[in-house]
Amino acid sequence: MKLFRFGEAGKEKPGVLLNGKMVDVSGFGEDIGESFLETDGLSRLDSWLQGNQSSLPVVSEGTRIGACIQRPSKIICVGLNYTKHALESKMAIPTEPIIFFKSTTALCGPNDNLVIPKNSVKTDWEVELAVVIGKKASYVEEKNALDYVAGFCLHNDYSEREWQLERNGQWVKGKSCDTFAPMGPYLITKDEVNDFNNLPMWLKVNGKMMQDNNTDDMIFEVPYLVSYISQFMTLLPGDVISTGTPAGVGLGFNPPIYLKQGDVIELGIDGLGEQRQLAI
Repeated sequence: MKLFRFGEAGKEKPGVLLNGKMVDVSGFGEDIGESFLETDGLSRLDSWLQGNQSSLPVVSEGTRIGACIQRPSKIICVGLNYTKHALESKMAIPTEPIIFFKSTTALCGPNDNLVIPKNSVKTDWEVELAVVIGKKASYVEEKNALDYVAGFCLHNDYSEREWQLERNGQWVKGKSCDTFAPMGPYLITKDEVNDFNNLPMWLKVNGKMMQDNNTDDMIFEVPYLVSYISQFMTLLPGDVISTGTPAGVGLGFNPPIYLKQGDVIELGIDGLGEQRQLAI
């Protein structure tokens, strides 16, 4: 299934992509979030669709698309998880995953404007594969980790590099500004993602290709990450694990390149959809 959310920010409704059409499934009565996933919502929605899909309204063209998941309890990010990105950042390749949090207030729709924060001079981009947790997970074994995954989505893990790297403390300060976590357009259930270890991914700024890579460059793969993180905290349905970015971020250029008002950022992962943001 390919699920999405649409409508005014804060008032989104659930939808499903059926036969190439975006349809409104708000008649099902539940949003795509923690309680939905916790109560086997994917299976229940699939059964409901069997008897209702012929009567579902089509979402009007041009309607705003929201984040594909209702605000999760946490967004957990993995740093330096691509070999080439670690090298371009002039940092050592990690021997175990580097994890940090991104504020859930950073969550926004895939095509919402990027608001460059006040006093920011080093706002950067990061195309990433995100994992959405499907059921409560604690001390999960790697061999069973995918049982706890609902699906995958596209995420642009925006970063303010000065605040992340030069202002002391944890990376979270440079990761959590409003609009710094566009998510979606779709939550793709794991049965529809053939090989998450081999997904081409890309990002352009003003039409110029900046990131052009593949998830096969990951240092720590999805099952390992789910298992590893579950050793330190309980993962709840709807939680997001963003698995890191490949080479080609602005920080990695010489001299570095950072975003400014008026820039257009486009990105995508094969099979997961595309995003477009205007920096304002």
